Amino acid sequence: MRVLTGIQPSGDLHIGNYFGTIKQMVEAQKTNETFAFIANYHAMTSVLDGDRLSQLTMQCATDFLALGINPDKSTFWVQSDVKEVLELYWILSSYTPMGLLERAHSYKDKTARGIASNHSLFSYPVLMAADILLFGSEVVPVGKDQIQHVEIARDIATKFNNQYGDILTIPEFRVQEEVQTVPGIDGQKMSKSYGNIVNIFGEEKKQMKTIKKIVTENVAMEEPKEFENCNVYNMAKLFLEGNNLIELQKRYKRGGEGHGHFKIYLGEVMWEYFKEYREKREYFANNQDEVREILNIGASKAREIALPTIEKIRSVTGISY
Repeated sequence: MRVLTGIQPSGDLHIGNYFGTIKQMVEAQKTNETFAFIANYHAMTSVLDGDRLSQLTMQCATDFLALGINPDKSTFWVQSDVKEVLELYWILSSYTPMGLLERAHSYKDKTARGIASNHSLFSYPVLMAADILLFGSEVVPVGKDQIQHVEIARDIATKFNNQYGDILTIPEFRVQEEVQTVPGIDGQKMSKSYGNIVNIFGEEKKQMKTIKKIVTENVAMEEPKEFENCNVYNMAKLFLEGNNLIELQKRYKRGGEGHGHFKIYLGEVMWEYFKEYREKREYFANNQDEVREILNIGASKAREIALPTIEKIRSVTGISY
């Protein structure tokens, strides 16, 4: 099965990225044909400083490799190194009804939050469709908020196929129910756009400082506390299982501890969980030429795989003559 995912290099990777997408891809590459790319074109909807985008792209590549993306098992590249995706983006734009994009929840949500409205933000789902369809992706692991974008890709592919025949593979989305939406420190969906993230990598003290900002209810220390709707618990449960998770629930029910105690516990659990990944990251951070070589090889593989599809599309649409 062909599985694809991409992630924007628009800031530090956070635990929502990891549990919503990266962890699924690391698991998928064990038994599937997997494609993982750094979506730097997409990142331009929020990062317009060229030097910063370049820096974040390499940072994201380093983080991906540290977190388990294996270039021997996955095709791993930077989006802009496969220019055919922009060609397909433009072709698919001719098969994308305006109403389809106007109904996109992500666009409405971001503009409602004050993010500047522009064409790239509005047409984001078409570029995402091109990313997915260019490589014949069958499964796209996403968070709950990205389901609609995969559905839009399906609609566009269906419209294109109705015109020219079964050229494009109709993708399916995959969401892990337990991590559909990873909460941010304010209780909303964790997102770099919302400024409510908890970074995976960075200094321990800074990470703890962020965790201490997690919004919680004001309940007296001696009182029992609800864990189901607690933002701290809902982050902690991502890292825990079995008896460890049950014991945390009991601590909430017993009372005698404040939310501050649970925040400290969350910080300790997170720091230990990512210990091995921090060590791998240090290696790749000190060997950036190796990272660039991995990306170059991945881009060559991606272009080779994309070529038959884009050539067929050029032919049926009359772009090739």
